[in-house]
Amino acid sequence: MSEIFLIKISGEDKPGIMHHITSILADYEVRILDIGQAAVHDTLSLALIIEVPARYGMAPILKDLLYGANEMGVKLKFVPVPLERHEAWVAAQGRKRHIVTLLAREIGADMIARVSGTLNANGLNIDSVSRLSGRISLANPPRTGRACVEFTVRGEATDSEALRSSFMAISQELGLDIAFQEDNVYRRNRRLIAFDMDSTLIQAEVIDELARRAGVVDEVSRITEAAMRGELDFKGSLIRRVSLLRGLPATVLEEVARAIPMTEGAERLVGNLKKLGYKVAILSGGFTYFGARLKEHLGVDYVYANELEIQDGLLTGRVTGEIVDGARKAALLEEIARREGIDLQQAVAVGDGANDLPMLGKAGLGIAFHAKPIVKKGAKQAISTMGLDGILYLLGLRDREALE
Repeated sequence: MSEIFLIKISGEDKPGIMHHITSILADYEVRILDIGQAAVHDTLSLALIIEVPARYGMAPILKDLLYGANEMGVKLKFVPVPLERHEAWVAAQGRKRHIVTLLAREIGADMIARVSGTLNANGLNIDSVSRLSGRISLANPPRTGRACVEFTVRGEATDSEALRSSFMAISQELGLDIAFQEDNVYRRNRRLIAFDMDSTLIQAEVIDELARRAGVVDEVSRITEAAMRGELDFKGSLIRRVSLLRGLPATVLEEVARAIPMTEGAERLVGNLKKLGYKVAILSGGFTYFGARLKEHLGVDYVYANELEIQDGLLTGRVTGEIVDGARKAALLEEIARREGIDLQQAVAVGDGANDLPMLGKAGLGIAFHAKPIVKKGAKQAISTMGLDGILYLLGLRDREALE
């Protein structure tokens, strides 16, 4: 009867170790049932589950393996694996897997300890850990300040709401973002991303900047606050705020557009996604003038926003066409996905406001970006500690794979 063994090899990472060990196993017609390897800071950890044919037995194989390991300067351990334990491991392969992504400017041991402890308390086992961000130089610290560690975990959470609440509490206390996604085919095949514009792709609310130049910023702010209290819907608040801009010279639009900075990481994110073949859309409750400039600058495929009416070089205080509110954003996301032949589960939506929640809910990956607590609570994922290019980590991209 064949026997099953776990072989563990550790030591300095160097070329040829895998070839040397597996060549010895091949001489004895050994079957490899599982294999895994990791190298951290030039230190190797290699493990194999093997089935040894009954006609050979383990003794001669072990002798040759120990001799080979000594030649390569690595340590070797082996452990017998009972058949029932192996079969239990095989039977567990259908269990759900999830990806847990930790994002912060710096990741400390306290963050990993809290997250791993929470996973353990909720019945989830960590299968593997990978660093997606680049190596950190102490002599020449990076300017970007991006750090990301990804866990692959197995099992079903005992209480998914409690797990989510725990992650939110850890995020607030320690200053990191924690994403929890099912590891499925859609995660690895996203094809469409839709952005809100104001306070997402750009670092301002355009209507506030226009109101400041029109001398009505306090009035506009009062209407915005009323809408946030639920006293006005988005359409009503937009109509009232835009009405206060009547008579503002249209030349101010260009002045404001030049003054508003892009959000950190926006160009790096969109550039990489375009390279990967993504369709990129702006779905904004802001204004088309600014969306059109971003379309040209970033290579955006679709822009839907609100059109300011201009007559004789002045704003009339009205918008033309259908107002883009939360419901319209969600409908547009569906429309674009259908037009491009893309499943909504392959779509990513990013926004910061309550009127973004409908499209964040429609997309397979909805991300609240530097958003208020109510939006973070309603979205599937949230990023609050770094720039927009942190989204690349949620898509599984490593720094070495991304264009700068």
